[in-house]
Amino acid sequence: MNREEISRLIAKDLLKIKAVFFRPDEPFTWASGIKSPVYCDNRLTLTAPEVRNDVEKAMAQVIAEEYPQVEVLMGTSTAGIAHAAITGHLMGLPMGYVRSGAKDHGRQNQIEGKLEPGRKVVVVEDLISTGGSVLEVVDVLRAAGAEVLGIASIFTYGMQKGLDRLAAAKVKNVSLTDFDTIAEEAAMEGYIRPEDVSRLIKFRNDPASEEWRN
Repeated sequence: MNREEISRLIAKDLLKIKAVFFRPDEPFTWASGIKSPVYCDNRLTLTAPEVRNDVEKAMAQVIAEEYPQVEVLMGTSTAGIAHAAITGHLMGLPMGYVRSGAKDHGRQNQIEGKLEPGRKVVVVEDLISTGGSVLEVVDVLRAAGAEVLGIASIFTYGMQKGLDRLAAAKVKNVSLTDFDTIAEEAAMEGYIRPEDVSRLIKFRNDPASEEWRN
């Protein structure tokens, strides 16, 4: 499949299992207090074998195409761990993961799995929003001497704050699908009204503003 076909397929899959769920007329409230028309939980892909198969095959293809020098996959904790493991298996690559903080016992590892300095790493993430958490993982890997080629994620909101943070850190991200594609597919499949798409894009462009609700 080409990249456009992958993006459409994964968008359809995520909508089908409600891993991405739009509710523009009854928005969800994030922990920050922001009213959001979208709910996202890509962990649901793990309990949907057909969708999981699509995701992992697409992830393996995209990583091979975008990061041909990759030597190790490192998942984010916790959502990226399973995807890094399955994709690593498909690609015949070693994998590990990065904890959100160092253990307070044993060897006090923050990086789990063998990672030698100089190894070329791709970080596997399920979702990119503002980019803060995944860039913390990149920082830990770089501090350990890894050469981080970039990130491979299932879905990105494409929020400007996230794009700016990734650019400032000189980190490439490649996502299987994105907010705009999923919004378009949701309208085409009848999950939302066609006129809702522009409202959703307004939210994506400025999540802190509630102008999209009007």
